[in-house]
Amino acid sequence: MRRDIFQAIADPTRRAIITLIAVQAMTPNAIAEHFDATRQSVSKHLRILTECELIKSEQKGREIYYQLEINKMKEIDKWLEQFRKIWEDRFDNLDKLLAKMQHK
Repeated sequence: MRRDIFQAIADPTRRAIITLIAVQAMTPNAIAEHFDATRQSVSKHLRILTECELIKSEQKGREIYYQLEINKMKEIDKWLEQFRKIWEDRFDNLDKLLAKMQHK
């Protein structure tokens, strides 16, 4: 089953995993140390993130390291951009209204 990237980031644990590996690639055990969850639970989250192509794994010797797929994160940013423009327009309008009210 192909998962949607928004399904993946909907879960707070998966968002936390993304934040952890954004800085550096990590092994599943190193990731699991940051959570009050079983190694199997963390592995499930890693599998979902991998299926969504938000992270990728790389074998280095006997260890598997997970790292962030920054290009996939750009898809999320692109989708959010449409809302960012709306928010900025609304804040600009609010700033103008507040300035107008202060001058009265």
